[in-house]
Amino acid sequence: MVQKEFLRKKYFIKRKKNYFAIKENFFNPLIKLLKKKFKKKISIALYYPTAYELNVLGIFDKESSKKFRFLLPVIDEKNSMNFYDWKKGDILIVNRYGILEPTKTKLKVPEVILVPLLAYDKNNNRLGYGKGFYDRYLNKLKNKANKILTIGIAFSFQKHHNLPNNNKDYKLDYILTEKGLNN
Repeated sequence: MVQKEFLRKKYFIKRKKNYFAIKENFFNPLIKLLKKKFKKKISIALYYPTAYELNVLGIFDKESSKKFRFLLPVIDEKNSMNFYDWKKGDILIVNRYGILEPTKTKLKVPEVILVPLLAYDKNNNRLGYGKGFYDRYLNKLKNKANKILTIGIAFSFQKHHNLPNNNKDYKLDYILTEKGLNN
């Protein structure tokens, strides 16, 4: 646990110091993958970027984004996370962690989740912020018939050689960086 806390601090500082605006073509590999894997309109869970997280809202600028329904997470009183519909421009509320959330409408289970992270490794293990929201949500649903496609969103400099993990940590399917999509 101490090692994870050290790595969290290290990669938060590294991300803050090295942050840059992504280029317009950042999402092209992701959209290509989604077109290949899904033939119907799908729900993609985003996160509202904060604290130098890579800005996933740029996906709205892609013409092909009209083929997707977007969701944002909401943290409830019991510290569990669920996803709700959100369109760019919809009203957002600040939660107790200072993160913007949509108003609760009908609960949705996404086909794809774009997952924020502090660090990742060659095995697609993810180091998050330590609250376990994404790990708990994904582990709860991992035995469902339709598996959720998970894609970590990061800068390439956030790669760590080998992250510590345990059986509660959820391994991601892909990592998308400015250098492309890797699995």
